[in-house]
Amino acid sequence: QVHLVESGGRLVQAGGSLRLSCAASGGTFSSAAVGWFRQAPGKEREFVASISWSGANTYYADTLKGQFTISRDNAKNTVYLQMNKLKPEDTAKYYCATLNDPTAVVTIPEVWGQGTLVTVSS
Repeated sequence: QVHLVESGGRLVQAGGSLRLSCAASGGTFSSAAVGWFRQAPGKEREFVASISWSGANTYYADTLKGQFTISRDNAKNTVYLQMNKLKPEDTAKYYCATLNDPTAVVTIPEVWGQGTLVTVSS
């Protein structure tokens, strides 16, 4: 089974940028679609973005289109989330997960990482 580890979360000022990484080991990562999710304090975990196994297709939460960019490098077994124009509302623990659907259209998580905390100050 694939093991995922997120990294890159830290404190940033509003308007700033941050790049998160989701590194995978084991399993067949290159054949798996991956999604990013986030959970803010007191709120439910929500979908952020997803990417198909090949990286050809990407999807985003409507409110984040144009702000976040998901990408992957299968040679490095890593999926990235580039976050720009960060707002205090983006403060949350960010998680990556393999998805049941290899096309990434359906975002049903299979294996979760431990998450990385992103805090955006005003």
